[in-house]
Amino acid sequence: MSAIRVRGLRKAYRGAVAVDGIDLDVGSGEVFALLGPNGAGKSTTVEVLEGHRRRDGGEVLVLGQDPGRPSGAWRARIGIVLQSSKDAAELTVREAVAHFAGYYPDPRATDEVIDLVGLTGKAAARAGTLSGGQRRRLDVALGIVGRPELLFLDEPTTGFDPEARRRFWRLIRLLADEGTTILLTTHYLDEAEALADRVAVIARGRIVAEGAPTTLGGRATAEATVRWLGSDGPQVRRTAEPALLIAELARHGEPAELVVSRPTLEDVYLDLIGERA
Repeated sequence: MSAIRVRGLRKAYRGAVAVDGIDLDVGSGEVFALLGPNGAGKSTTVEVLEGHRRRDGGEVLVLGQDPGRPSGAWRARIGIVLQSSKDAAELTVREAVAHFAGYYPDPRATDEVIDLVGLTGKAAARAGTLSGGQRRRLDVALGIVGRPELLFLDEPTTGFDPEARRRFWRLIRLLADEGTTILLTTHYLDEAEALADRVAVIARGRIVAEGAPTTLGGRATAEATVRWLGSDGPQVRRTAEPALLIAELARHGEPAELVVSRPTLEDVYLDLIGERA
């Protein structure tokens, strides 16, 4: 079943098209990453799905309901982590989580949520005194406290140090294992590759590619680049059959400094959005 189903989504601002006929399906229990440069229509699409922005055209179903006509019961089934938030600045971390928990019929325990996001040592600190990365962790806590069936994460790890990012990744995997559907937007391509079952790339208001991170844009079948140190110095060759080339090289002795690489997700992404240098 689809947690999100979109057909022909359109949105324009004063005649300027932001989203130009998007089709999208996100399966129940899937981690789905929506990638794209600033201004591509990514945020507008997510805001429509969250019920925060009206669309101009198309059909949209989120958990079986039109988000343009949201009910209280529907809102209790979704969690949202916005790109930035300054709510509850005067409340402590524990007070803020407990307050938001009261909006949901079956919330997680407050201290459990605080521990999951790594804020146990800051539970008594006021939200307004937290660092940028700590505030993002609190935003995530407020998004997951209601045990959402569907979680929207908009650039969730902005401001995180490497340790906090890895802890967040473990949390996302835990939620996914529990069956939570997750729609993630991020500029960190390693994050999308580590977490997402599928990704879609949006550019100029349209989906330009969709698939598993390992196969996006023909990545899995793209030519490999083989580098080695030959008798005449460094050598480079692109080939669709690197194993045959390596076998040929090995007949003349083990090649030194041999490296085989295929296009990274970043390589494919930059090609798809037209920003390859």
